Amino acid sequence: MTESDLAGKVLMGTSGWSYKEWIGPFYRKTDRSMLQAYTKVFRTVEIDSTFYRYPSKGTVMGWTRYSPEEFVYTAKLPGLITHEKKLDLSKGVEEDLKVFVELMEPLYLNGKLGCILIQLPPKFGFNPEKLEQFFEILPTQVNFAVEFRDKSWIRNETWALLEKCQVAYTIVDEPLLPPEVHITSRIAYFRWHGRGSRPWYDYRYPSNELEPWVSKVNEVAGKTKKIYGFFNNHFHGYAVENCIQIMEMLGVATPRQLETKKQVETHLNKLNQTEDSSLLTFIEPKEKAFNNLLRFFVSSERLKRAEEIKDDEVRITSETDSRVEAQVKEYHIIIDADTKTIFHDCADWQKILATKKLCKHIAKLLLSIDRQKAARTLEGLLEKRDEWQLKS
Repeated sequence: MTESDLAGKVLMGTSGWSYKEWIGPFYRKTDRSMLQAYTKVFRTVEIDSTFYRYPSKGTVMGWTRYSPEEFVYTAKLPGLITHEKKLDLSKGVEEDLKVFVELMEPLYLNGKLGCILIQLPPKFGFNPEKLEQFFEILPTQVNFAVEFRDKSWIRNETWALLEKCQVAYTIVDEPLLPPEVHITSRIAYFRWHGRGSRPWYDYRYPSNELEPWVSKVNEVAGKTKKIYGFFNNHFHGYAVENCIQIMEMLGVATPRQLETKKQVETHLNKLNQTEDSSLLTFIEPKEKAFNNLLRFFVSSERLKRAEEIKDDEVRITSETDSRVEAQVKEYHIIIDADTKTIFHDCADWQKILATKKLCKHIAKLLLSIDRQKAARTLEGLLEKRDEWQLKS
């Protein structure tokens, strides 16, 4: 297959585009719209926000209107369907699916909806009957891909079911599942999550780890009509750099993309040099890990505000190995690791509940309690994010 043929078949981008920490390595402070800046470099993006909440009609119209004519989106199916109701038709999943597909209709009608991703929960084990029942209600006009997160699905029966229902198997690079290639529909779907530890996504792929994927993409290209590939290692802009790197290896990167890669690499290398020469070099590895975890759940802006809260404004009313109850300023917080529940009552928390991120008050509490305990809480929240209940 020639490079020009491959370029027309392969669409690669990142999982999400709206990250404040990309201002500098990728975006410029003068960019009025992150989406519009993103679409000047990439031809596709995976919408991650739809997993946490249904988008409004206006939001979907904005995605449609403010992207180039040839730009293509993929979108994650809402977690309400996959994680809360676990594809159970008796719980109204068919109606939930219908509502979501209708919301995404402007993208589909304008040729901008490439695929919908069905990401299953980590403990959703092999259950082909249940999965096939769900596949039977999928609309045929839309492409679907499924991402398994339990090894029990890695078997021949799974590939046969996906091929029968024409649902793409999501080929992944991550610590828990093998990077196997299986072609089960007319499209192929790749996701690179990263190989870090707590979290996976805070990972910058070296080129030697990307090179083996070139042959895999080429293998798939000869057997499918379209390939979608997305990098989920969004920390610091790593996803942007790594995505363009593999496109360059495939021979399909544009001059604009190569220019962007150079820009991101310059920024990241300069950042690494600054960190290496700073006092961060002397911070214990465990402290670095805790800081990385905290930054995953708390934006830099909220973290800064958390650090401004005075220590005497934090009052811990009850604490055990797995539970802490506290009052931060005038607000209440309960974190219970056993029941995987966080309760909090500030207004900002209510706004970000669906994203499973943390507000400044919870961040301040975690900074105030024993560091190992706080780290265990964040690790538990990260590793079993789908099982935690965040309440107000």
